[in-house]
Amino acid sequence: MGVCVRLCDYKLEGREAECGWGMMAEEEEEAKHILQKLQELVDQLYSFRDSYFETHSVEDAGRKQQDVREEMEKTLQQMEELGSVQGKAQALMLTGKALNVTPDYSPKAEELLSKAVKLEPELVEAWNQLGEVYWKKGDVAAAHTCFSGALTHCKNKVSLQNLSMVLRQLRTDTGDEHSNHVMDSVRQAKLAVQMDVLDGRSWYILGNAYLSLYFNTGQNPKISQQALSAYAQAEKVDGKASSNPDLHLNRATLHKYEESYGEALEGFSRAAALDPAWPEPQQREQQLLEFLNRLTILLESKGKMKVKKLQSMLGNLRPAHLGPCGDGRYQSASGQKVTLQLKPLSELKPGVNSGAVVLGKVVFSLTTEEKVPFTFGLVDSDGPCYAVMVYNMVQSWGVLIGDSVAIPEPNLRLHQIQHKGKVSSDLDSLAIHRL
Repeated sequence: MGVCVRLCDYKLEGREAECGWGMMAEEEEEAKHILQKLQELVDQLYSFRDSYFETHSVEDAGRKQQDVREEMEKTLQQMEELGSVQGKAQALMLTGKALNVTPDYSPKAEELLSKAVKLEPELVEAWNQLGEVYWKKGDVAAAHTCFSGALTHCKNKVSLQNLSMVLRQLRTDTGDEHSNHVMDSVRQAKLAVQMDVLDGRSWYILGNAYLSLYFNTGQNPKISQQALSAYAQAEKVDGKASSNPDLHLNRATLHKYEESYGEALEGFSRAAALDPAWPEPQQREQQLLEFLNRLTILLESKGKMKVKKLQSMLGNLRPAHLGPCGDGRYQSASGQKVTLQLKPLSELKPGVNSGAVVLGKVVFSLTTEEKVPFTFGLVDSDGPCYAVMVYNMVQSWGVLIGDSVAIPEPNLRLHQIQHKGKVSSDLDSLAIHRL
């Protein structure tokens, strides 16, 4: 009897164990099913946001943020109806990610994502989402820690993309240190592109990194071309990139400094149309239009200067005013020594006029809210007035009306600017890059 009892007890315990394991397996399977459904809902939410203009017209742009919020609320409701998955970092991360779909900082998203990374420190997506939450909160250092930490667990393009952005925003005590951050930003963006050359966001962020490098290294034309190429590639590999207002604004900023004014106006206008609630693109478009219109009027009127005063000024123009260029010798930007020949402004040709130097009188100056470029009008005879654009000038440098200015190897650009079907202005400009 004893043996039978023990044998029956053993069999009973075995059945209970099998039943327990079966229940656990069933619960685990149910949890996986719920997590899969949660993932699908969150993916659909982000697809709605990122592909908004594939299903809506640009005229609906003003409703986009509200539509995304409503979609977020609907998604969160559906996620709640699926039931909870206790103790699962993935579930916390997905709910936090859903809350993080809008441009606004969400304290609840921060709370959930912080719990997710504590439960599962190797959950890279949770680190990336938490970093974005800190970015929106304005805590750049914490965002940097999150993206860097994610990369220690797994090399991934999202962390590299976000790290590239954060590096450009890190506060530094010295300009040299900031330049190093910008260079590192370019490196991280390149790594992201290498991981997936068909990811439009990676190309867009690389364009932004080059844009920042352009303004931190004396506006090298090669770097501006790299930025423009990256933006173009973003649009080529990803149709959604063309609906990114930030891309259009940043590229327009670059076009403005490259004096491609028509493209700049078009970019500002496009960014404003894609995000009507964002005031900056429309302001920048209006500021540039006003600058060009004011400049055109000043050029046509030669600074609104009276004829007698202008003739008196030009009568005092002397070769002695050539200053360092007076001996005819000049070291070009490439380091070569060239012989300069004095030429009237009217004889200049579009592009860099190698071996030439012009001399004229300042008849007006014009500044903008951004202070760059510093612009003034130059005349040397009864011919047209030319706009001189000065970049990278030292703060102590400037000109006054009546000053004599010599420009070696001037770079002449002819502009006919069209915007929204209208010719905004015609102007000639001489670009000077002063370090």
